[in-house]
Amino acid sequence: MKRKNLVWIAQIAVAIIIGQTLFFKFSDSPETVALFAELGLGPVHYKLIGLLELIAVALILVPRTVIYGAILSFGLMSGALMAHITELGFTGPHGTIGIMGIIAWTLSLAVIYVRRSEIPFIPKFFAAAKQTA
Repeated sequence: MKRKNLVWIAQIAVAIIIGQTLFFKFSDSPETVALFAELGLGPVHYKLIGLLELIAVALILVPRTVIYGAILSFGLMSGALMAHITELGFTGPHGTIGIMGIIAWTLSLAVIYVRRSEIPFIPKFFAAAKQTA
């Protein structure tokens, strides 16, 4: 399978993993309320995170904005993983969510790596480094 197809599969997988939680955040599901209460956060917080996740999903699926969606997804999943590592853990109902977060985090990082030349400052940074060497 071509590398381009694999990257698209990774992007779609990230969109699906992150996108599936949106319903729960925007519908004030008891699971979401309890999870964020455990972190000491309320409805404003999980709805804001849900909005950022919605933006990440949209960005990662549009060819011109994939890199921004991958970076935003990576940041959001980094925060989610820190919550699991420090407060929630990976057992019981938090386990599945945590594992999905690890998968989305890893795939987001892979998309960033493969598409790193699309990050606006990266090509300029390396061009300037070559000129000074």
